[in-house]
Amino acid sequence: MLKGTRFVWQVSFAAALIFVFSAGVFAGTGKYLSPLSVISSADGGMLYVAETTGEKVSFVNAATEKVEKTVAVSGPVSGIALSPDGEKLYVTAGVYDGFVSVIDIKTARVIDTIKVGHSPLAPVPSPDGKVLYLCRRFHDTILAIDLSTKKTIAEVPVIREPVSADITQDGKKLLVANFLPAGRVDGDFAAAAVSIIDTAANKVIETVTFPNGSIDLRGLTLSPDDKYAYISHILARYQLPTTQLERGWMNTNAMTIIDVSANKMLTTVLLDDVDLGAANPWGLDCTDDGKYICVAHSGTHEISAIDRIAMHAKIDKVAKGEKVSDVSASLEDIPNDLSFLVGLRRRIKLTGNGPRNLTMVGTKAYIAEYFSDTLGVVDIDPAVRPKAKSIKLGPDVEMSIARKGEMFFYDASLCFQKWQSCASCHPGDARPDALNWDLLNDGMGNPKNTKSLLLAHKTPPSMMLGVRESAEVGVRAGIRFIQFAVRPEADAVAIDEYLKSLKPMPSPKLVKNPITKKLTLSKAAENGKKLFEKADCTMCHSGPYLTDMSLYNIGTGKPRQEGDDREPEDTFDTPTLIEVWRTAPYLHDGRAGTMKDVITEFNKKDKHGITSDLTKKQIDDLVEYILSL
Repeated sequence: MLKGTRFVWQVSFAAALIFVFSAGVFAGTGKYLSPLSVISSADGGMLYVAETTGEKVSFVNAATEKVEKTVAVSGPVSGIALSPDGEKLYVTAGVYDGFVSVIDIKTARVIDTIKVGHSPLAPVPSPDGKVLYLCRRFHDTILAIDLSTKKTIAEVPVIREPVSADITQDGKKLLVANFLPAGRVDGDFAAAAVSIIDTAANKVIETVTFPNGSIDLRGLTLSPDDKYAYISHILARYQLPTTQLERGWMNTNAMTIIDVSANKMLTTVLLDDVDLGAANPWGLDCTDDGKYICVAHSGTHEISAIDRIAMHAKIDKVAKGEKVSDVSASLEDIPNDLSFLVGLRRRIKLTGNGPRNLTMVGTKAYIAEYFSDTLGVVDIDPAVRPKAKSIKLGPDVEMSIARKGEMFFYDASLCFQKWQSCASCHPGDARPDALNWDLLNDGMGNPKNTKSLLLAHKTPPSMMLGVRESAEVGVRAGIRFIQFAVRPEADAVAIDEYLKSLKPMPSPKLVKNPITKKLTLSKAAENGKKLFEKADCTMCHSGPYLTDMSLYNIGTGKPRQEGDDREPEDTFDTPTLIEVWRTAPYLHDGRAGTMKDVITEFNKKDKHGITSDLTKKQIDDLVEYILSL
């Protein structure tokens, strides 16, 4: 990250609660602050901390390590960027009716507001300061805004859920990390990707697909010379039965490197040790001299300080065919080598909880520590013994049970050898990772798609086959059989309370009534609502949660043995349709990449609603309604 000239932003859209504004030096709108991201002034003297549920930005003096000012932004903060001239901050509010607050740094005041629509995040200004790029996560697009007119000049489609971005110093390429895989996932390959955008043409010129099982892309940063891009993510071994955790059997934690000039992936390195996971990598940043790259691990409350120069030297040797370890003799071997970074990386424990994004100032790492409401700081200089500390951003606040549950949900310390947290498979505020997993609660050899945990406690039974009678049973079974741990009952109770506190986000398909200002269905969705009833969808998807909580055979089961032509009698749980717009792919094994596929390609016998007689227009309207729920 080049301070004052380029901003790198990494994020997962955090669940945000909206509170009433309160005054004071730690003024904010939330009981908790939830620092999500931190950037620095060009000289490193001032740190700007974006606080999600606090709905504000804190100005922290790097020398005194004190909060000097706070600026409220009237919405849950989802991203922050510094203008190239160092005079303004661009702060996104990740709500349905989202906006960008422009803060004058000298006066510490909001001087402008730019309305941009549903859930904006990851603001990135162009190097000349004329354009602001934004990720529209749930529209799957990148906005380009002319800052002189505050008008959108382009909207570029990407893959799925763009959540972080960075731009080259010449402003010619914008690299965007897409959070989850797109399309059906019942085949041999499923992975998220990075989109590379030509900013002159405002179009994607390359989609760099990551190794099989890559999900939860969080952070993206460019090297100081723009030669490489680094992206943090999980590398899931989803095609294996979940029988153990040793050696990253289920989830490994990774950093993928992209050759920017060639627009292609170089390789993926694992951030774990052989017997100790480094769960949930999040933000990452290079030192200005390019010698080191640091990665925050939100699940294990530490950072990795990696000798970047030595790492690339080792990668170069492998590329030439030299065997550098027991595993790695080619670039294809590196993503499976848990020893590749041995001697090149130090794991430094932090004093705060839930590190998110970080920024480097010299050899000092400053880290947003989400759950402890602190700003972590540690010097990674190998000549200095690392001594991490945390700067308080607000007064101590007693955690509610639900807040503790959220903290536990993201905490890999609960897991055997810290390989994963609950958020590893439910990464977007307890929503699904889009992958199929072969869990052992209903036999082996029948992988099923991860479910959203929204409303899970109100819509029993749990799991695709309903094998857990309730979400409470599911939470405790998950701790025991997926985390491979034994925990106090209080931990499970807290996780229950967190999941119960989740609220659905309004669909991006909804429109605002120009008179009442309330969200409502589009005209197409209104037509679709009538068709939803006509097609008998309400027989199963009814009531306040749009499910009758029963199991049905809808003709999507698979034969137990090859060559068996009998119709399977599998019955599957009726899921809620609330927020179904963000939980693709669909059906028990993720075979339907889109909702349209559900009601057409995989409903030939009308067992899943009577849709075979619908016209193309009617199908489109029905899909529009379902994706508006």
